[in-house]
Amino acid sequence: MTVEPAPAGRDELEALLAQAGSRPERLGPDGVLRLGAAYRAAAAELASARRRRGPADPEVVRLEALVERGRHAVYADAGRRETVRSFFGTTYWRLVAERPGLLALAAALLLVPTVAAALWALADPDAALGLVPGEFRGAVEPVGDTGMSSAETARFSSEVLTNNIQVTFMAFAAGILLGLGTAAVLVFNGLTLGAIAGGAIEAGNGTAFVEFVTAHGIIELSCIVVAAAAGLRLGAALLEPGARPRSEVLGEEARDAVAIVLGTAPWLVLAGLIEGFVTRSGFGLVPGAILGVGVGVLFWGLVYSRARAFARR
Repeated sequence: MTVEPAPAGRDELEALLAQAGSRPERLGPDGVLRLGAAYRAAAAELASARRRRGPADPEVVRLEALVERGRHAVYADAGRRETVRSFFGTTYWRLVAERPGLLALAAALLLVPTVAAALWALADPDAALGLVPGEFRGAVEPVGDTGMSSAETARFSSEVLTNNIQVTFMAFAAGILLGLGTAAVLVFNGLTLGAIAGGAIEAGNGTAFVEFVTAHGIIELSCIVVAAAAGLRLGAALLEPGARPRSEVLGEEARDAVAIVLGTAPWLVLAGLIEGFVTRSGFGLVPGAILGVGVGVLFWGLVYSRARAFARR
């Protein structure tokens, strides 16, 4: 198999972007003109590559990232500020979707330990009980003892919400530790969640547990995964900055990661509203599950549809 040489426009664009950094004016008048020409050539190559190879080809993905950087450099206006509407309508979803590999990794680091711990708790509840924090012990104790009584369900669901908000921001912030901190946060909380879920089912509290976490839990877990993927972006920038200076790559990724967390915050607020006005009102298992799944489908549907719309443009 032969490897196609990179077109001159792509090579020149990459070299000019590395030279300009975040300030295209460093290139001077002639350099800025060359930057525009190289950007147009790379954009044309991207359009051709998409037709020939498809949008999922790794080379196309790399070229898309280069063209996106070139677009920001060519068309950036220091006096221009993105509107709130454009950020929440397009930019946020594009940022979430542009690292699908990190999203999948974050989801696996959270959900695989969750399933494993749940199965362990079902098989050996006494041993798994050690993973359950004290404030959640009521969920894994038998009904009629100190289990999920009606007096405790509101406090339990509130503690789940508070815990998940904390985990969301910890998963993001820990990314600066080469991404290992984010991975540790996800695995630990996945094990805890699985132990609680499995213990609750084994103790006869399964229906009550599902009823009081499903309505707001799906969107909360989605927020954790998205924030964790943002944290992993920081780790990736530190570990593999490519040909550009590590500080420059980290700065760009940090700006995008912070934007992702800010864009995720309203969905955490929505989870809080659902917990406060739906879960505590005794909405019921089936309506709560429908609401929770519906909100989750809405969130990930927007990630997919808005990112595809941006890619087509």
